[in-house]
Amino acid sequence: MKVPILTFFNNKGGVGKTSLVYHLAWMFSDMGKHVLAVDLDPQMNLTAAFFEEDTIADFLEGNQVSTIYQAIAPLADVGDILTPDIQNINNYLTIIPGDMALSEFESNLSEAWPKLLDDGNINRYRRIIVSFWHVIQMAISQMDTAPDIVLVDVGPNLGAINRSALIATDYVITPLGADLFSLQGLKNLGPTLRRWRAAWKKRLDHWNEQDPDDGFRPTGSMQPIGYLCQQPGIRLDRPVKAYDKWMNRMPNEYRQYVLGEEKKTRKLPDKDPMCLAVIKHYRSLVPLSQEARKPIFHLTSADGASGAHQTAASKAHGDFQQLAEKVWNKIH
Repeated sequence: MKVPILTFFNNKGGVGKTSLVYHLAWMFSDMGKHVLAVDLDPQMNLTAAFFEEDTIADFLEGNQVSTIYQAIAPLADVGDILTPDIQNINNYLTIIPGDMALSEFESNLSEAWPKLLDDGNINRYRRIIVSFWHVIQMAISQMDTAPDIVLVDVGPNLGAINRSALIATDYVITPLGADLFSLQGLKNLGPTLRRWRAAWKKRLDHWNEQDPDDGFRPTGSMQPIGYLCQQPGIRLDRPVKAYDKWMNRMPNEYRQYVLGEEKKTRKLPDKDPMCLAVIKHYRSLVPLSQEARKPIFHLTSADGASGAHQTAASKAHGDFQQLAEKVWNKIH
């Protein structure tokens, strides 16, 4: 059975993307679903959310194949992909840690991309381009129980690393902030997804012509299933209507630039079926979560979440459970 791969992608940073991946990974595991999380952002923010610095240092400096880059690094020379040492967070949640050195692989991915349309022996270039997908499949085969879903975090850019990450992706969710720059980002993101999808199909067709019996490769469907609005922390010097102005434009902008639709909708985000959720700003719960290395909805009084904080943490559990159920239904 094919395991769905879901990537959270926006070329604009600061929209809460990594936090969403982190909290949804925990929520799915709380719901009894097996999750594989993959950190493909060279900034390693998702990895840092799960592990202490000493543990991360062991990943980066040890002799094991503990990170995504260590698994694919031999491809930069004459070697092949190595099996990653997946890290179990609990019985339902597993992660492939990220690596800042992953940025060094960008040039290999850029060089390999045009060569996929050449004739002759181009197997090495194919291995480079599908390396992320291949490592994910190797990780899945290692797990005692196959994951129900793979969640991928990527960096905020439109570079070669993200192109290869999206090739490995079945579904895409776009986190957005309530600002002009998130909307402008959609104008780049949507056409880029369509361009990558078409370019990969062209290369896949070429691959099929040369090696029709080799079916072990990603389809690169990159199907958009919705967006998430990050509710801002309200500033006293900026009226709420300033944020609403940008949020209310999201349904039409998403449909036009990501889905390629011409018909406009009059729906606001909270009534738009493509809006998966309006994520609240949890303010002081965020540093408590980071300090405890727990999701917001697991915080207790021992972590400093008492009184109103505990009430907010409990409410967050319901919010993220509802979001996880909606994402699950969209995919299935």
